Amino acid sequence: MEKNMQTFVEDDYDDEIEGYEQSKNEPKASDLYLDTINRALLDFDFEKVCSVSLSNINTYGCLVCGKYFQGRGRKSYAYAHSIHDDHHVFINLETTKVHVLPDGYPVSDPSLEDISFVLAPSFTRSSISSLSSSSHLLKPSYDLSSKPYLPGYIGLNNIKRNDHMNVIIHSLLHIPPLRDYLLLSNFRGKESELVKRFATLAKKVWNPRLFKSQVSPHEFLQEVNRASTGKFRLEQQGDPVEFLGWLLNRLHKDTGGTKKKNSSVIFSTFQGELRVETQQVLVRPDAGENEKPRFDIARDSKSTTSPFLFLAVDLPPPPLFQDSVEKNIIPQVSIHSVLAKYDGKTTQESAGQLRRYKCQRLPEYIILHFKRFTKNAFVEEKNPTIVNFPLRGVDFRDYLDAPPSHPPTVYDLIANVTHESVAGTTRDKENTVWKVHLRAAGGGGEGEKWFQIQDLIVEETRKEMIFLGETVLQIWERRTDTSESNGEYMKGMVVD
Repeated sequence: MEKNMQTFVEDDYDDEIEGYEQSKNEPKASDLYLDTINRALLDFDFEKVCSVSLSNINTYGCLVCGKYFQGRGRKSYAYAHSIHDDHHVFINLETTKVHVLPDGYPVSDPSLEDISFVLAPSFTRSSISSLSSSSHLLKPSYDLSSKPYLPGYIGLNNIKRNDHMNVIIHSLLHIPPLRDYLLLSNFRGKESELVKRFATLAKKVWNPRLFKSQVSPHEFLQEVNRASTGKFRLEQQGDPVEFLGWLLNRLHKDTGGTKKKNSSVIFSTFQGELRVETQQVLVRPDAGENEKPRFDIARDSKSTTSPFLFLAVDLPPPPLFQDSVEKNIIPQVSIHSVLAKYDGKTTQESAGQLRRYKCQRLPEYIILHFKRFTKNAFVEEKNPTIVNFPLRGVDFRDYLDAPPSHPPTVYDLIANVTHESVAGTTRDKENTVWKVHLRAAGGGGEGEKWFQIQDLIVEETRKEMIFLGETVLQIWERRTDTSESNGEYMKGMVVD
């Protein structure tokens, strides 16, 4: 195989010389075979490997049937395909250069520019400047079938059981600092294959010139499978929070991040600091035989500060027994009551210790994980408690110990991941549905819209519907303009 790969490369070099010689006499328009190109069959979302040799070295795509072949020299699979199937136009999947085979001459024609852009979209600071503004909503794009779509808010294929990863991909690709970092990237150095493929996927999701109004994450998720040594696979349902934790840490490492603050785009976007005060609980041995154990709390307490990428939030246990009237009532709780875990006063008991938590520094984007699933010796159970929250104006000041110079503490929701299951109590493979709500355009006014995405299903949703889902994950964006009366806004949105 290695020898064949080397032959293909050498043959391509010979063809470059032939192509240069033939370019002295420009080929006729009829010799370019551009009228045989079928854009409807072109799909650049899958791994760029030869359909015969399965090699990813020097791969070309046939612009007539969409198949991938290695090389374009006389002994290559692309060359053989051009003769046997009478398909003549091929694009290099790495360089985007187009050649006509078996003749071997290059083609440079303005009509091919749209294909090159779909294969390798590129963005400038000017082109991404309005992606988070209301004006982006006024710029719908159209695919080959003239179907309108909004760049960034498109479906992702659920190839097998990867919907739990799809919602995380969408959530992260709508965080402006990370999104812009990926869209403007031009990785040529030591960046990992995972980072490169994530950037490629980001550019496709936000591409305003797609041939199809949907994208497959297959190429990126194949690399996720390899990088995680099989922990996250296309064919296995999983936990989106576990995937998010792994992906954030891996992206941080692969983009050159260290333990230092702001050493990567991940840390500068999501990392905060949390203080944990710990006190030991001692059991007094003087309790009677039928008495409950007595506890003493050690006077000495230990305080530590550690970084975090997201905050875990506990839900109150649902009632164990309900009468016939209340059996259909779903428990509800306000977001501030569950965030009280981080007020520095509320005590959490675990493994013989009492802990109190309070943030020392809040990041620009706060990720909240609502711990909805618990496992016992027999089964995994889901807590159906509904969390009531406003879409805008949550003030985290009560959960922060910081000097007045700390940035604003008011946050607005930007992404909301929910879980649904037919069975109602588990997240098994057959009955699980993951959805994500994404905010389109900011400002909180009439121009703000929300979209609900479930794999290939993309639909605009009413704001009132977002509160009804069983939220598992949320991402909150720091508000730079705090002129709005947040207290009054909260009172109008929170349902007790």
